[in-house]
Amino acid sequence: MQNNCNIKIFSFPIRVYYEDTDAGGVVYHAKYLNFFERCRTEWLRQLGYEQDELRLTQNILFVVSSLSIDYLRPALFNQQLIVTTKVTDLGASRLIMEQQILHELKTGSTEILAQGSVTLACLDSNKFKPKRIPLEIRESLLITEAQIGSSNAKGNI
Repeated sequence: MQNNCNIKIFSFPIRVYYEDTDAGGVVYHAKYLNFFERCRTEWLRQLGYEQDELRLTQNILFVVSSLSIDYLRPALFNQQLIVTTKVTDLGASRLIMEQQILHELKTGSTEILAQGSVTLACLDSNKFKPKRIPLEIRESLLITEAQIGSSNAKGNI
């Protein structure tokens, strides 16, 4: 795998709804995976790619092939969270992303609630076999932060 990928961090705001929590108002552990997925989807969208269009026009899917997550602090009902993602490694048919779920405290500091590493495989949507990430997409993953512009999680609510 190459290590010369975009180190831009993409941020996406998420509000914790009642449906995300258990009876104690704590976010159910599997919901963190949903939050990670939403952030990755919006990251791809910001780069100009819709997953359904990639499947239809380029016959590719990005699927999770490996995932690890560390739960550090509980997320609670009605909290405004920030979910981040960044590509840390890019190969021919897979990429590794680091993701975090953050909560900004009233003091202005930010605490990490959960962090994880996700490996995505690029698959042929007809054969479900590994397929090279198309050059156009690879290039968009390698561009610099200055070329992308900044993402402001607070402004996207």
